[in-house]
Amino acid sequence: MPIGTVLQSLENPLDPRSRADSGVVTPITFAHRGARADLPENTLAAFARALERGARGLETDAHLSADGEPVLVHDATFRRGWRRIRVAGSTATDLAALDVLSLADLYRDFGVAYELSIDLKTDGVEVPIVAAASAVDALERLWLCSPSVSRLRALREQSTAVKLVHSTRRASISGPVERYAANLADAGLDVVNLHHTEWTAGLVELFHRFGVRAFAWDAQEVRQIRAVLTMGVDAIYSDHVDRMVATVAEFTDGSA
Repeated sequence: MPIGTVLQSLENPLDPRSRADSGVVTPITFAHRGARADLPENTLAAFARALERGARGLETDAHLSADGEPVLVHDATFRRGWRRIRVAGSTATDLAALDVLSLADLYRDFGVAYELSIDLKTDGVEVPIVAAASAVDALERLWLCSPSVSRLRALREQSTAVKLVHSTRRASISGPVERYAANLADAGLDVVNLHHTEWTAGLVELFHRFGVRAFAWDAQEVRQIRAVLTMGVDAIYSDHVDRMVATVAEFTDGSA
């Protein structure tokens, strides 16, 4: 099926129409760095495969190129053969020749009919990201992730439309969890993102009481995906797009 047809068929997973008749909310299925289990991560081919296989969202990472473009690569340096490439020392054009996409490339090739989760890897990268998403009317489908609450709080002051995700570990939450959830809500943050092993049904419910969504990352096996679905999480990140999409579909139609 052509990728344009796939994108046009995607529902907005945050829209009430994405709820099954049973009242179960269909979680966002984020393809971690594209279809990373099948193809090289953060590439056009990986992102295309993920969307073709039914992922409702893409996950990626962003650094700044030498000319100030947000480019989609996990590490500040990477290798191509014997060469060691420093992202901040290379232009977006140079990086494109090495199969490193810019955010503009992603929007140009795939449009905006999917959720997009981006880990903010470089100081200041959020500014051109928000500008690029705003230019194509994609802010409401953009989820920006950071381990820094203060960074996300400052970003909220710049934009009310973008979704903000605090990516952390349970052990890093000091004091009562209720206070932490309340602080996230007061700061205008939308999501807490924890490793799938750290979620419980009670913890998901607690955050939901404060209007904060629960995202689970690194859910790779069917049993792990089913476990967090049973807890009521709002999104899952996985390298294995086929099994994630199939397991979520089985769960939400009541056959799991």
